[in-house]
Amino acid sequence: MEAILITEFLGKPTWMWLAFIAIVITLLVLDLGVLHRNAKEIGVGESLLLSAVYIGLGLSFGAWVWWYLGRQPGLEYLTGFAIEKTLAIDNVFIIAMIFSFFAIPRLYQHRVLFWGILGVIILRGIMIGIGAPVVDRFSWVLHIFAALLIATGVKMIVFANKAPPDLSRNPALKWMRHRLNVTDELHGNQFFVEKPDPKTGRPARHMTPLFMALILIELADVIFAIDSVPAIFLITTDPFIVYTSNIFAILGLRALYFALAAMVHRFTYLKVALSILLIFIGSKGFIAWIMGWEKFPPALGLLITVAILLGGITFSLLKT
Repeated sequence: MEAILITEFLGKPTWMWLAFIAIVITLLVLDLGVLHRNAKEIGVGESLLLSAVYIGLGLSFGAWVWWYLGRQPGLEYLTGFAIEKTLAIDNVFIIAMIFSFFAIPRLYQHRVLFWGILGVIILRGIMIGIGAPVVDRFSWVLHIFAALLIATGVKMIVFANKAPPDLSRNPALKWMRHRLNVTDELHGNQFFVEKPDPKTGRPARHMTPLFMALILIELADVIFAIDSVPAIFLITTDPFIVYTSNIFAILGLRALYFALAAMVHRFTYLKVALSILLIFIGSKGFIAWIMGWEKFPPALGLLITVAILLGGITFSLLKT
């Protein structure tokens, strides 16, 4: 047993991965099984308190990484955590739009977000598990990631004032409504209900808007991961740092959503800050080459990242 625990998996001892997974499972069980066992509307105050707890846990884990693995991994974790947290906040805009489209009351939103976050944890694990060996073997892939982030950042600035997408034309939603049994009305917090099939009249399982919202949220995260996973790989190629910073940033998204959704209009300029941040991350290798550095200094990278994010948030709050 001891030999298994010290055996390396993706560059780190197995016990480190198991300990992290145990922390995540414990947090999820406490959240759904204890704190929110019954459906209830989460207020802004509770949302902010839970968010502070999750951010504190994420930063505490970063302090442990710094202490146990060293200064550079610690800085890389904190930079990755800050970037992923902000990109996760940007995801709130899409989630709020999905909930609004399906007219899902706040009372039932927590259940969708919980299962959505669980799906994200699994999807990110698969993407990082596939991406890490590829990046390790073909380092030139990082140049593609850098170009992708710069292009995304420029695109976000150019189309900053573009109208939000019309969800009624979403291909996935159209497919579900044409190919599957769905209901247009909510049935409490149920994902599926038994109703007569419109063709045969026999009882059949029907998908409720709650589950359709969950599907669209998962698909939206896959799209967001195209930006966020390359962003963290350009900070560090250590799979453990990449995955833990990703997951700790995402875990608190569910709690933070209920506070941010109420004041989404106050973060008008956050997308511009994110655009600048993506361009900066994509350009770091080029900047290091110009400056004659072997690698962009992690401490400077963290400082610039925090400055861009705080600048975007502060400017948004002042302007609105």
